[in-house]
Amino acid sequence: MSLRLGDKAPNFKATTTAGEIDFYEFLGDGWGILFSHPADYTPVCTTELGRTAAFQEEFAKRNTKVLAVSVDPLDKHKGWINDINETQNVTVGFPIIADEDRTVAELYDMIHPNASATATVRSLFIIAPDKTVKLMITYPASTGRNFVEVVRVLDSLQLTANYSVSTPADWKDGEDVIVSTALSNEAAKEKFPKGVRIVKPYLRYTPQPNK
Repeated sequence: MSLRLGDKAPNFKATTTAGEIDFYEFLGDGWGILFSHPADYTPVCTTELGRTAAFQEEFAKRNTKVLAVSVDPLDKHKGWINDINETQNVTVGFPIIADEDRTVAELYDMIHPNASATATVRSLFIIAPDKTVKLMITYPASTGRNFVEVVRVLDSLQLTANYSVSTPADWKDGEDVIVSTALSNEAAKEKFPKGVRIVKPYLRYTPQPNK
């Protein structure tokens, strides 16, 4: 049975380019991003891991650890990292799991047989500090992910976890957010002293409360 939003993310132990890890211990009390790649030494994957490395500081600012998955062995990962660093002008500083027995791939339903019986699809999970799954995105092997979007969604998830708001379409960090419909107008105005703009009874905006 595949994972759904709100489910507990399965824990696992794995061999990675940074040594043996326990997934929950690796995440600690922070957020996590777990994402899979069809294979090492492939062009789209090389650009994706390069982009992830370029965003390492941004993820760290958000108390988020990143962990990549491939069904290829550890020695291939280590050689491939050299290529990623060289061609993408980065330094990969996050672990890559060597999931040769497909333990992680199967736990997170990363093998889609109608797409490929052996390679993982481009699955990405954002996991909250309570170890629940907050986001799942799956791309085909031929399409590289948009990591600007991954950071945008992470910002939204972290904001909405702490405030009674949601984020509108195309929202970016720093823009106005939507007030929860669970709050009355009076409660909203008290909770959000920067102001509440009422467009419809169910559509009310306020400046981002943590800015």
